[in-house]
Amino acid sequence: QVQLVESGGGVVQAGGSLRISCAASTRISGTYAMGWFRQAPGKEREFVAGFSWSGASTYYGDSVKGRFTISTDDSKNTVYLQMNSLMPEDTAVYYCAAGNLGGPYVKRANEYAYWGQGTQVTVSS
Repeated sequence: QVQLVESGGGVVQAGGSLRISCAASTRISGTYAMGWFRQAPGKEREFVAGFSWSGASTYYGDSVKGRFTISTDDSKNTVYLQMNSLMPEDTAVYYCAAGNLGGPYVKRANEYAYWGQGTQVTVSS
């Protein structure tokens, strides 16, 4: 079992930046692929960013490429999502996920076994 706890959400103005974190209860380095997803009211869960240990590859959703960056701190078993140039359409609950998967499968929500409780990010215009 892996427990995931997100933090760092909040309200930010359009054009601003925010970094959210996801702390895992166990070692993730070399073991679990990590992903960030988001869900806005009335919309389906959307892939945002993912990290695969196979080839140390990162993947991003089209809507966030060039603005968001996923990174990990192995010493803290934590994965981050740095969000820059935020737009009102980025408003959503952001979820962290972990799973034994690799490569482009990190984009698929149903491939992940473990999920955090989510953190709200609101971008005001």
